[in-house]
Amino acid sequence: MQSIPRLHKPALPDFCNLGVTLRILLLVNLLLAGFALALSRPFTLLGWFSNFLTGAALVEPVLICSLAVLCPLRMALRGRGYWLSLLAVLLTEFVVTLGFHYLQRRGDGPALSVDLIVHDWLVVTAITCIVLYYFYLRERAFSPAIAEARLQALQARIRPHFLFNSLNAVLSLVRSEPRQAERTLENLADLFRVLLREERRAVKLSEEIDLCKRYLDIEGLRLGERLRVEWRIDPETEKVGIPPLILQPLAENAVHHGIEPSAEPGLILITVARKGRQVEIEIANPRIEGNTRPPGRTGNHMALDNVRERLALHYDVEARLDAGPGRDAAGGTGEYRVKITLPGRELDAPKVERRA
Repeated sequence: MQSIPRLHKPALPDFCNLGVTLRILLLVNLLLAGFALALSRPFTLLGWFSNFLTGAALVEPVLICSLAVLCPLRMALRGRGYWLSLLAVLLTEFVVTLGFHYLQRRGDGPALSVDLIVHDWLVVTAITCIVLYYFYLRERAFSPAIAEARLQALQARIRPHFLFNSLNAVLSLVRSEPRQAERTLENLADLFRVLLREERRAVKLSEEIDLCKRYLDIEGLRLGERLRVEWRIDPETEKVGIPPLILQPLAENAVHHGIEPSAEPGLILITVARKGRQVEIEIANPRIEGNTRPPGRTGNHMALDNVRERLALHYDVEARLDAGPGRDAAGGTGEYRVKITLPGRELDAPKVERRA
């Protein structure tokens, strides 16, 4: 097996990511609590709490304002290099610290002191470096070769019998319907090209939908009238960025568990809609009575777990995947639904930075 090289490139965390923000707040408060504990000697709860509040009064306002400034600046920092971006963060901390001292001077606070400003900035800088080093280590923990192998295995996987059945279906059409056979081979080639590539950049949702349509067209050739597909797509979602190969594994899962086990025609309904700042993608397929195979967990069909893991790696807590029985048009529980909720950020750059 060919080894997978991994050259770790440090990057600043996405300061607009909710999970990153919560981790920063928690880590800073833990550092303040530990510092207050070190100063509380002999230890008293009241003394510890007083020292904690003193540190929080210095650090927390600067922290919150810095996060508010760094969130919109993340686009300008992207692609500037790690060390230049780190310097920009430290400069931002200095400006925010200076601003707070200036505001205190305008009131009844102490006069503006260079020594006091430098002291407070060094304290904030030390905490900032510790926090960024934590995210650097966390990024490395999410980027070893085994994690990359797992993601590439998901991209490279394809059911062997899907390939054989598709080729047999094409062979049956070569003489009777050569144009359809040619179109099917083109779809199959495009599908394999995406499945086997090693890119980890985001793609437009419209491209992911087009790939999924090609896959379902190939399956439709094999399953005939048993497979019916209905798309409900919000045009406002077409430019939204999404990790590659999110829809296709779920569509494959819907075909394998909702269409193949039954001799009756079945409908796969795929809905893509924007809800405020989020995009919701829902795939519904029939639930086959007597089918004991748990969706997404049999053999090579680890689609739900794999997609959920990839969403977590890309979006942290900002995306989620929910799956379970749903109600069909008649009000019964004859459907199985998979719903993905993710940020509706449009793809505006060749690369979308991964969460830290």
